[in-house]
Amino acid sequence: MLRIFNRTHLAEAWSSLLSARHRTAPALIGIAIGVASVSSMISIGSIAKSEAARQFQELGTDIVNIRVRARNKGRGRIALKQGDAEGITALPGIRRAAPYTEAGAAAVYGGTETETVRIVGVTEDFASLARLEVAEGRFVSRLDGGRYFCAVGFEVANRLREAIGGNIVGAKIRLREAVFTVIGSLRRSDVGQRPFDPNGAVYLPIATAGRIAPEETLRDILAQTAAGTDYRTSTREVVAYFREREPGARVRVRSPEELIEQMHRQSRLYTLLLGAIGGISLLVGGIGVMNVMMMAVMERRQEIGVRRALGATRWDIQAQFLTEATILSLLGGLVGVVLGGCATWGICHFSGWTFELSSGGTVLGAVVASSAGIFFGFYPARRAAGLDPVTALQGA
Repeated sequence: MLRIFNRTHLAEAWSSLLSARHRTAPALIGIAIGVASVSSMISIGSIAKSEAARQFQELGTDIVNIRVRARNKGRGRIALKQGDAEGITALPGIRRAAPYTEAGAAAVYGGTETETVRIVGVTEDFASLARLEVAEGRFVSRLDGGRYFCAVGFEVANRLREAIGGNIVGAKIRLREAVFTVIGSLRRSDVGQRPFDPNGAVYLPIATAGRIAPEETLRDILAQTAAGTDYRTSTREVVAYFREREPGARVRVRSPEELIEQMHRQSRLYTLLLGAIGGISLLVGGIGVMNVMMMAVMERRQEIGVRRALGATRWDIQAQFLTEATILSLLGGLVGVVLGGCATWGICHFSGWTFELSSGGTVLGAVVASSAGIFFGFYPARRAAGLDPVTALQGA
C-alpha cells in the first residue's frame, strides 16, 4: 500500500486531477452523491430507531399493557371485575395496576361544538402509570366514585377553551347525553406505546364510565412491573393469574422492552435496506470514476510512453493511476459526508427529531468511497500499465 501512495505518486496524481478539472468535477460529484446517500440514509435509519425507542420508553420500560379476551369468539368478551384486575398486584412481578375502559362518545362543548372523543374510565393510579401530567385542576381521584367529573386531554382542553372562551375548570361537557364537570386538563403527551391518543381523550371515574358506556366491559389493565423483574417473567405470571380464574381467557401482555427488541430487529433490516439503496448511487459514482480514468488513459498515452521510455515500470504507471482514482474517490467521499450530514440535519430539523450523525455511516461512507476508487480505478490503471511504450509514443 505504501508503495502505491508514496509522495511522488500523490503529487503527480494531484497535479493531473487539477489539470483535468472538466472531467474530474463530474466524477467527484457522482461519488459525493453516492456517499451522501449512504451516510445520510444510515444516519436517518439510526435516528428513526432512536426516536421510536424514545417514544416507547417515554411511558416507562417497566409499564405493561394487559388485555384479557375470551379465547372463543362465540363466547363474547370476558368482563373482569375491578378487584380481579387490581389483584395482580399480589404477584411478585407486578408492583401497581390500574384497570381502564375505552369507548367512543360524542362530546358537546358550550352547547354547539360537537365531535367524537375517546372516553376512558380510569382509577387514580392511571395518571402516574401513563405518565399523564396535570396542567390545570386535578385528575380523577378515588373520592370521585361514580360522580360525573372528568379530566380532559390537551387537544380536548384547547377545543373546549375555544368554545367557551374562558377557564375550563368547572366548565360543562356533554358525553352521551350525560353532563360532566371538568375538574382538570392535561399537558400535551406523546402517544408512545399507549393504546389510544391521550391528548384527544376524556378521563372519567371508572364506575361512571361503566354507566354511560355499559357495552364496554373491563378488559384492559395498565401495570407496573417490580424493580429488576424481566418482562418475560411478569408476562408468565399475569397469564397464569387470569387463566386460573378464566380458563378460556386470551391474555395479551405488551411490554415496551418486548416492543423495543422487535423494533431494533426491524430497524437493522431497514438500515441495511436504506444503505443498499444508497449504495446504488455510490455504484453509479464509481462507474463515473472508471469512465474518467479511462478517458485519462486515452488522453495521456504519449505521457505514459515517455515515462516508460525514461525507465518507469508497469507498476509505477499502474500505481500512478490507482492513486489518482483513490484521491478522486476520497475527495468525493469527504464532500459526500458533509452533504450527508447536512441532509440528515435538514430531515431532523423538519421532523422534530434529535440530530445525530451515525459514526458507522460516516466511516462506512469513507471506506466504501476509497474502496470504490481502488476497485473502479484498477481496470484503467491496469490498461495504462499494459500499453506498449512504442505505440504510446506514436500516440496511436
